[in-house]
Amino acid sequence: MKSSRRFLPLEAASEEAIAWNGGEIDLAESRPAALWLDEIRRACGAFEWVTFTYLAWLLAILTIFHRNIPHATPYLALHLSIAAEIAWLVWFAAHSRNAVVRFARHWYPLPLYIFLFEELQGLVHAIFPGWFDRWLIAFDYSLARAHPSVWLAQFASPALNDFMQFSYMTYFLYLIILPMILYARREQLAFWTVMTSTAVAHYSVYVVSVLLPIESPHYSLAPIQTKTLAGGYCTALIELIERFGRVHGAAFPSAHVAGSMVAILASWSYRRWLFWVCLPFFASMCVATVYGRYHYVADVLAGLVVGAMGFSVGTYLVRRSGALPEFEA
Repeated sequence: MKSSRRFLPLEAASEEAIAWNGGEIDLAESRPAALWLDEIRRACGAFEWVTFTYLAWLLAILTIFHRNIPHATPYLALHLSIAAEIAWLVWFAAHSRNAVVRFARHWYPLPLYIFLFEELQGLVHAIFPGWFDRWLIAFDYSLARAHPSVWLAQFASPALNDFMQFSYMTYFLYLIILPMILYARREQLAFWTVMTSTAVAHYSVYVVSVLLPIESPHYSLAPIQTKTLAGGYCTALIELIERFGRVHGAAFPSAHVAGSMVAILASWSYRRWLFWVCLPFFASMCVATVYGRYHYVADVLAGLVVGAMGFSVGTYLVRRSGALPEFEA
């Protein structure tokens, strides 16, 4: 019996169908899909692979521990959608000369960090239902036979409170100042090293937050606090932010300290003058996280370690990947 198979030149394969055991394979549809996926893979940089890894971890947690997570199914759909949107953005930016698209491709990590932190509100008890603050309370107390945040309250004044709250908020400046300078100077390797290192540090914090739920001294030590931290404009602003954005949990390690530590180390590497400008505020921020009752001393120390690790790993991943999305023309 004569075979019904037809072997076509590669150039014609995308335009014709091949009969195979009585079925039809439409290469016009299958081949472009494979090419599209390959183009996405090549367009992704180290930041995307780090982010996809974290999203995969979240999907595993949501699947395995879905009974402990309210609205687990919408969470799953949301994270799959985020992964798809990132894939679409990097692919589209690689094929577009539009300045807005290129800008979005480079700066979408910043709102993504914040969103993924805020959602921890509903994920911190995915594995363990309780809080483990007693371990960190004991660690802090062993340092000086006092609870640091309670002890610091004796120095509270409106002026000091405002300065501490301002120092705490400088974290958000650390996320953008150095990347903005590097972006303006078109230093692609340094820019993506900072972005990827910040991602590694933040995602590491988020993973630990789920594995070790800590609620912070704001909640755990509230009954023994002796003073209200009243202040001026900076205090009012941080109270407004905390009213709408406070996450109950995700205190260990400190994301503020970890992200800022990346910025400080990157400033030392890429803009030494900026390091010296930021260092006093960074030191003040580390104190402010305890003074403001956001974190234990243990959170700060762990944040320093995670930030240093994030910068080291991020630097290695970017240099190894060699994929650097182009800045807009």
